[in-house]
Amino acid sequence: MQSEEQKTDAIVIGGGLAGLAAAIFLAREGKKVRLLEQSSSLGGRARTRNQNGFFLNQGPHALYRGGHGTEVLRELGVEPRGSVPPLAGAYAVAGNRKHTFPSGVVSMLTTSLFSLPAKIEAAKLLASIGKIDHAPWMDKSASEWVSSQISHEEVREFLFAVLRVSTYINDPDRLSAGAAIDQIKKAFGKGVLYLDGGWQSLVDDLVRIAEREGVMIETGAKVETVSRDRTGAISGVRLATGRAIPAQVVVLTSPPAVAARMVEAGQATSLAKWAADATPVRAACLDLALSRLPVPRATFALGIDRPLYLSVHSAAARLAPQGGAMIQLAKYVAPDDDQSNESVERELEALMDLVQPGWREALVYRRFLPDLVVMNDMPKAASGGTVGRPGPDVEDVPGLFVAGDWVGAEGLLVDASLASSRKAARLAARYEGAAVLATSGI
Repeated sequence: MQSEEQKTDAIVIGGGLAGLAAAIFLAREGKKVRLLEQSSSLGGRARTRNQNGFFLNQGPHALYRGGHGTEVLRELGVEPRGSVPPLAGAYAVAGNRKHTFPSGVVSMLTTSLFSLPAKIEAAKLLASIGKIDHAPWMDKSASEWVSSQISHEEVREFLFAVLRVSTYINDPDRLSAGAAIDQIKKAFGKGVLYLDGGWQSLVDDLVRIAEREGVMIETGAKVETVSRDRTGAISGVRLATGRAIPAQVVVLTSPPAVAARMVEAGQATSLAKWAADATPVRAACLDLALSRLPVPRATFALGIDRPLYLSVHSAAARLAPQGGAMIQLAKYVAPDDDQSNESVERELEALMDLVQPGWREALVYRRFLPDLVVMNDMPKAASGGTVGRPGPDVEDVPGLFVAGDWVGAEGLLVDASLASSRKAARLAARYEGAAVLATSGI
């Protein structure tokens, strides 16, 4: 008689958004799904901490309304709840001075950020963004695109700042211009949502749907190895406890280096090359919970000459108690940035001093995350941008698929994670024999 584990059609390893989504897709294909999460709680990087009524995401999170992530969530039955952040009260910061953020006709005319000729060029740029064909720019760098399109230096700096806030990437010499253009088109198109209750609200909704679909969820279950048979094909997974689960299909959505390590040693795969080529995107983040907002109208600031960000997320979403404020700051870290953690934290505090003077007297709670991995691999011009990203099929390992924010041609960040997980799940469901899906809590 077969054991219970042998009867399992699909195993999802990882209880983040991608893992939960994949489990639901597979369950809807009629598969018997078991979800394994190594930590004690679900959510991965989408977990939100509730600190006495203040909701802290792991760094600044925004859901693109016109992105693949929103599309996949709605297909699964999740309707994101939140609001579009207000444009009023937005500042561009340059030379340690606040300038009206140029987001429309009136703000463009009144901002002190640009000279008159630069205002004309910037206005033309903003009016044309939605019409730009990003595809021909996939193998060109963001620096090449900006230099070829913009003549005024202050407008170039502004555009680089917009690229940073849209992609979280501070590496314009390597970043694919096509991937960046596609992202800022979404930002200037339908915009983004800040979510009520933080991104944990998405996790909770997906958990409820997964349980309703019959997914068996186990936490505290760490996968040590993805096993392969003598032909090199997938044969199952082994947990850190020694427990073995047979399987013919595995889909990994862990970071590239972790994925490469999990596939049993001794048989070289393309995963090793993908891991070696990956360039993780990092940010330093400061979260501040305040009992009140000293300057209520100042809700957003973007560094123009420095890669800094400030946003009062509670101005758009329910993230703080009545009268309180939840503010998230970030520095987009460049690959060659060797600034100390203490210096970065002081730099972010100085931005708060400029935008929200008096914030220290209202401080309830603070959290500094000096080295947060925002994306597991930057879409690089040299590899063709998002079009050149790997997966989801791993051709040299029969039965192995990958998914995550570093996989596939569909967008960045959570858009890429959810879109590639949907595709990987559908491929896994069609694969002959039992299907096993492994993710890592994206």
